[in-house]
Amino acid sequence: MRRSTRHLSHMPYSLVIFDLDGTLADSFPWFLRIINDVADHFGFRRVRDEEIEELRHASSREILARLEVPLWKLPAIARHARRLKAEAAADIALFAGVEAMLRTLADNGVQLALVTSDSEANAREKLGPAASLFAHFDCSASLFGKPAKFRRVIRRAGVEPGKVIAIGDEVRDIEAARGVGIACGAVCWGYAAPAALRALGPDHVFERMEEITSTLCPGAVARMSGAISGNADR
Repeated sequence: MRRSTRHLSHMPYSLVIFDLDGTLADSFPWFLRIINDVADHFGFRRVRDEEIEELRHASSREILARLEVPLWKLPAIARHARRLKAEAAADIALFAGVEAMLRTLADNGVQLALVTSDSEANAREKLGPAASLFAHFDCSASLFGKPAKFRRVIRRAGVEPGKVIAIGDEVRDIEAARGVGIACGAVCWGYAAPAALRALGPDHVFERMEEITSTLCPGAVARMSGAISGNADR
């Protein structure tokens, strides 16, 4: 697997752009519950239980083709999904450790941005108190509309692309980051299968939440470890 060596200095990134669903919020179980109702509503093929793991290895375009989803229906499907997600917001929790990870990044001077296909209202409700840690929100992205939103957030933040990383859980998140010339990080706990993400050679692969902190804020982790060791020696 290709690993980038250009970002290994202290505090390698000054802007981190996060995806929401499958990256910060554990919404995949909800998605599996509603997908066939949405399929019936919009007239595309239902997902069989035995297909789920196979689809996790496919790209977004491959999934659309396999399920025979007409591209012209995507905006209406997205609006419908946002409404359903708003109704289920109380049932979709953040992954364990998300708020502590975000707070560590923000406390160490890293700007946080959220780019998601969900609405900003839904995103803020899911994030709860952690929403205040984000400097930038650019929401309601279309399925393949993240590159434009990444560019807008980068301009707004005033950060050089070489100091920006986008972190997500899908193949399209990696493709979007590459499309705008920024680093990409893939998490292994979301929608896409880890093997499908690794096959694209992202700059960083995060198997556990705390790896985001140790990779992006190595100095903070070292200080915390030192403090813990010092206390233990007393």
